[in-house]
Amino acid sequence: MGHTFNHLADAAGKLRQQFPYLPQAIRLVRHAAGGLTLLWLVLLLVQGLLPVVSVYLTRTLVDGVAAMINTGGGWGAMQPLLPAAIAMALVLIGIELLQSIGKWLRTAQSELVQDHVQELIHRQAMRLDLSFYDNPGYYDQLHRARIDAISRPNALIENAGSLLQSFITLSAMGWVLLSFGIWIPLLLALGTLPALVVVLRHTVHFHRWRLNNTAAIRKTTYYDLMLTQRETAAEMRLFGLGPHFQALFQALRLRLRRELVQLSRSEALAQGVAALIGLASMAGALAWMGRLALRGTIGLGDLALFYQAFFQGQRMMRSLLGNAGEIYRNLIFLENLFEFLALSPRMDEPAQPLPHPGLRKEIVLHNVTFAYPGSSRPALDNFSMVIPAGQITAIVGENGAGKSTLIKLLCRFYDPEKGRLTIDGTDIRDLSCSTLRQRITVLFQDPVRYHDTVFNNIAFGDINNSPDMDQIQTAAFASGADAPIKHLTHGYQAILGKWFGGAELSGGEWQRLALARAFLRNAEFIILDEPTSAMDSWAEADWLMRFRQLVAGRTALIITHRFTTALQADMIHVVEQGRIVESGSHPQLLAQKGRYATSWSRQMRQVKN
Repeated sequence: MGHTFNHLADAAGKLRQQFPYLPQAIRLVRHAAGGLTLLWLVLLLVQGLLPVVSVYLTRTLVDGVAAMINTGGGWGAMQPLLPAAIAMALVLIGIELLQSIGKWLRTAQSELVQDHVQELIHRQAMRLDLSFYDNPGYYDQLHRARIDAISRPNALIENAGSLLQSFITLSAMGWVLLSFGIWIPLLLALGTLPALVVVLRHTVHFHRWRLNNTAAIRKTTYYDLMLTQRETAAEMRLFGLGPHFQALFQALRLRLRRELVQLSRSEALAQGVAALIGLASMAGALAWMGRLALRGTIGLGDLALFYQAFFQGQRMMRSLLGNAGEIYRNLIFLENLFEFLALSPRMDEPAQPLPHPGLRKEIVLHNVTFAYPGSSRPALDNFSMVIPAGQITAIVGENGAGKSTLIKLLCRFYDPEKGRLTIDGTDIRDLSCSTLRQRITVLFQDPVRYHDTVFNNIAFGDINNSPDMDQIQTAAFASGADAPIKHLTHGYQAILGKWFGGAELSGGEWQRLALARAFLRNAEFIILDEPTSAMDSWAEADWLMRFRQLVAGRTALIITHRFTTALQADMIHVVEQGRIVESGSHPQLLAQKGRYATSWSRQMRQVKN
């Protein structure tokens, strides 16, 4: 008994904690499917009352048939029962029709709500800054919001509707049973109380299990993707990694499956005991009513009415408690959704952003220090650099030196821990992020391969301005992407990528397409991260011949390992462990005979060999 009260107290405390999410869920569903929701409520009211009507009609029909049998009457004696029989038929038909209509309404409502929740999640995911993606806890939250909470708002409203319908029916049945004695409704309630304990106890246990195993569930998804996606298929086969990842997947699924089955077994046993208690209460009530019928205190119609009312009442009570449990379960999981939607970006937008000053003089990094969340080693340490307007600046250095981190700070994906970045003297934190990013175009080191048309793959660089074919072709020519495009059967309308049966490009061809996307945006500041890393030497030479003409009059920052690319720059900075260790033009750096000169000589020897 003590354990039972503890579970009830635990569940009650959790319910009080989750209850504020109920109004939010109702507002969400009303916003997504307001008209359908109103129609659905009316339908629930009618569906809640029809079973009560059928119970009363059952008593009338049973009493009429019993009287007809006692009097030996024929067709004439049956005629008074026809209105009740017709009414019963209409009620039964109405119940079936309303169930079909209700199913359609629930489906339509569910689709509307699911699309609305997906929209909210997508909008929130795009609103949050990149630092969230450095935190594994964020992936757990996103997973629960996407997987667990997508259908929860609609399920919550559906359960609430069923709860309302069951309550209407149960109230009416309780009123019917009250005429047989006040203890009958009390017996009905007490007989179903164990079921309530079972529902609440299982819900709490299942919720704890899901929270504790979110990371493990995400791991099974990861192992599944490793075994099935195209990007990993070659290495899986070459290195024989399939059995390894299969074993990891199966071992983790085995643990999760065993724990879930154990939870389900415990619930099933408890539900069985609760059901037996409910049946015992019903048997006791029927025995008492049967005794009254044998004494002649009540008629067969009353006995039929009692049986129907008690049976329906018990069924509605179980349904009511089950729906209450589902509401509780959905409220618990809706916490995941609303907590995710309540996340705020860590980078503050200025309340009154300044206008962009225009890049006429320089971009300056003033003593910038930055470390990624969770990392103790700074990616940039007291880093200072000037990027003159209208010139080409190159950054060279080893992997992990902090080169690509510069891009993320310049685009204000992150804010530095110390120091500041300015454009013509204006701190970029005083500009709105959208205004800042509209004036920048970037080729990222690992550009996205959009499984879409060639036209759209380039147009995504300036999608808001609806570029035309001439602009697309000009950008493709500038990047050297026009050559591979000419060999595609449908040219700029060809679908790329294997997801939708399109053509596949080589790594260098994808990179040139991404370059075209970067060049399409007529931005004053161009950032290129390893722009020729996937190109062969012929493609690189062809692109370098055009590069200076492409960026004429604009400010460019190139991050590269290839010194043949860095040669195009007016100023080259050598970065090591988050700091600039050498600066100058190509001839000046060679004359210094430092790290740049050493690396240049090594690369040239490799080219000759």
